[in-house]
Amino acid sequence: MNLNTINDVLNLQIPNVHDIRGKLAVIEKETIPFSIERVYYLYDVPNDAFRGGHAHIAQESVVIALSGSFEVILDDGKNRKRIMLNKPNIGLYIPTGIWREIENFSSGSVCLVMASTVFNEEDYIRNYDDFVSSKMG
Repeated sequence: MNLNTINDVLNLQIPNVHDIRGKLAVIEKETIPFSIERVYYLYDVPNDAFRGGHAHIAQESVVIALSGSFEVILDDGKNRKRIMLNKPNIGLYIPTGIWREIENFSSGSVCLVMASTVFNEEDYIRNYDDFVSSKMG
């Protein structure tokens, strides 16, 4: 049973350097609260599509809107929260045991995800009712 709640979801400030040539964001091992084992990104997602629709048993994630914007809907089995991501210097840390959906992608948006594990289908809870049951013990 995973007891994480949406209150355990955090906004992470991504360090950046700004001068007349623009901004440079830097992600080093101290920036992310876990060792990164996998990085992937979503792009060319139609505005009316949604991604996610699952929770993880073991994987922690940080989600960043590298370009454009999208909304992340978070659910801990009791409470829901909707967060707009639209700045490439803000990462959304999602601990284990939190249901997530991503929707309302703007044109040209790019969603970067850094994950604490390599892909393992057995780590996914893809049925919402099973997810809620897993939170109850």
